[in-house]
Amino acid sequence: MSLPQTPPDLLYSEPEDDLRAAVRALLTDRADLPATLARAEAGDPYDPALWTSLTAGIGAAGLLVPEKLGGQGASHREAAVVLEELGRAVTPAPYLTSSVVATETLLGCDTDRADIAGLLTALAGGHRVAVLAVPLATAPDAPLPTGADTVTGAADAVRADVLLVPRADGLYAVETASSAVTVEPLTPLDLTRPLAAVTFAPGAGERIAEGPAAEAAVRRGLLAGAGLLASEQLGIAEWCLEESVRHTKERHQFNRPIGSFQALKHRMAQLWLEVVSARAAARAAADALATGDPDAPLAVALAQAYCGPVAVHAAEECVQLHGGTGMTWEHPAHLYLKRAMADRIALGSPGRHRETLAALADLPGPR
Repeated sequence: MSLPQTPPDLLYSEPEDDLRAAVRALLTDRADLPATLARAEAGDPYDPALWTSLTAGIGAAGLLVPEKLGGQGASHREAAVVLEELGRAVTPAPYLTSSVVATETLLGCDTDRADIAGLLTALAGGHRVAVLAVPLATAPDAPLPTGADTVTGAADAVRADVLLVPRADGLYAVETASSAVTVEPLTPLDLTRPLAAVTFAPGAGERIAEGPAAEAAVRRGLLAGAGLLASEQLGIAEWCLEESVRHTKERHQFNRPIGSFQALKHRMAQLWLEVVSARAAARAAADALATGDPDAPLAVALAQAYCGPVAVHAAEECVQLHGGTGMTWEHPAHLYLKRAMADRIALGSPGRHRETLAALADLPGPR
């Protein structure tokens, strides 16, 4: 009989609350949704000054990087708090792709190598951006595009300085400034997270890992990304719920706030229950990753199977409960809906994660 495992800590610590307050204050002051929409429509949604403040100012980019490499030496729990706030503000920033997925991938390599250590230090300081060159929809346990010269659907590749490219003989670091790389922007559903088709010349880049170690590093990055994506989805759902409640309190019909109508009360109550459950699932995944729990893949699969649909439902309700206003281009609800829809298939669809969850829990798979 196995000993009972320590239950996950779902509560936020005081340092995590302080970090949330700092990130939220920065985004409240600097992240303007109309400006975000205008930049997205122009084809370049990123705000370099905001990224500098988030990374070099607050130090958020180095949360997962050890202190000896210039990072904060924190954990996935703190990175999850940052992603919650970025989700709440639907901020166009390569945090998930660079500060989580690429950083975790590099941490899975030999960090005693000077080139890998130097890149991690640059990522921690926000001086460089790295992106794992795989399609955004790649799940942690999915086949990797190791034999492809062109990778389609790489998120934030247009912002990257370095691409981490998995190949059959290992993992390579390729500078995007090299003539051996072509990055062609695509038109995504979510304009705040650009996608691109990346084409590499044969043999481009420097090999930083090989054999099983290379694949293990990539899987580590994808698993961390999928687990913390749930926190971004939680942030989206929380904003949509809060905005819906605010609007239905202020919007009146028949001399009554529409939020007092029983049918709308029930819809928002149901959504609140879903958001609370999503918070538990997202926090459990972040805690499992932070503590190195051997059941982390199960916690991540559970979080992704649940949080993706909740974020989409919350965004749909936000649009509908705003009535005609929610359908306008000027209201930001459509930004949240598109981010939620894109996140639902990012790093594995809910269906894919349900299949993974069933296999890990030794249960019959979904039919």
